[in-house]
Amino acid sequence: MADTTTAYTASTAAGTAALLLRAMRPKQWPKNAFVFAALVFDRKLLDLPLFGRTLIAFLLFCLVSGAVYLINDLVDVEKDRQHPHKRHRPLASGQLRPGVAIAAAVTIVIVGLPLGFVLGIPFGVVLSSYFLLQTLYSFALKHLVIIDALTVAAGFVLRAVGGAAVIGVMMSPWLYICTTLLALFISFGRRRHELMLLEAEAANHRAILDQYSPHLLDHLITIVAATTIIAYSLYTFSAPNLPANHAMMLTIPFVLYGIFRYMYLIHIHNEGGSPEEMIFKDLPMLIDLGLWSLAVIVILYFM
Repeated sequence: MADTTTAYTASTAAGTAALLLRAMRPKQWPKNAFVFAALVFDRKLLDLPLFGRTLIAFLLFCLVSGAVYLINDLVDVEKDRQHPHKRHRPLASGQLRPGVAIAAAVTIVIVGLPLGFVLGIPFGVVLSSYFLLQTLYSFALKHLVIIDALTVAAGFVLRAVGGAAVIGVMMSPWLYICTTLLALFISFGRRRHELMLLEAEAANHRAILDQYSPHLLDHLITIVAATTIIAYSLYTFSAPNLPANHAMMLTIPFVLYGIFRYMYLIHIHNEGGSPEEMIFKDLPMLIDLGLWSLAVIVILYFM
């Protein structure tokens, strides 16, 4: 009997842990790869100690962002139950108890943020700022038109800044600009997807959606897409740390295709609700991302 009880308890604990992990949305953790940007573009990717520090920073961002997702789902649990997809999330579906999510989020924050300071005060400050900003987003900033998208973009920038801080280098202004614009492009695309998916019920799920329209978002997406292309193109032949032969310009076609393909998926297939899943499920986009990454590595490290 005792063995049966122990096995049942272990099975229950494992099931709860699996639900908790799913609620922390590991599918969205690839966003934290922006922490590697400074390491790659500062030509320090092959420096093993710095790579190790950046990898730890990446893992800490994954943990802290997971805590933020738990907090966000706790705040939005009732509205998520009205969403055709989000209602299946562990908290919204009732599979995961709120008390467990709260305990996990608090534990991660108490452990994760101090560990950030172990990597260095600058990185600890950035990681803490990321957590505070995203928590403020969950409670207030996501209800402010335009500010909601800018806050999401700031989260991406802080990831990149954290990557620069953890290896002790100054972040390039070009990295700020391109990261911000790309994040805005993705954020506006996600808003458009939500509007098209929920239609008349959009405002009931998220009040801020009532402040947007597909027409407005189409204009914003076009503006940000064009600006991203211009900014990246200027970077390829203006940044001081690039090869003097301007070989980095050879990567522009990959960026053009990636942005155009993303817009195609948004407008023709009405995707964009989960950018990270869309990118990894779309083979042409995945191939383009791989070729761009390969080209960048070859140009920066072997030319």
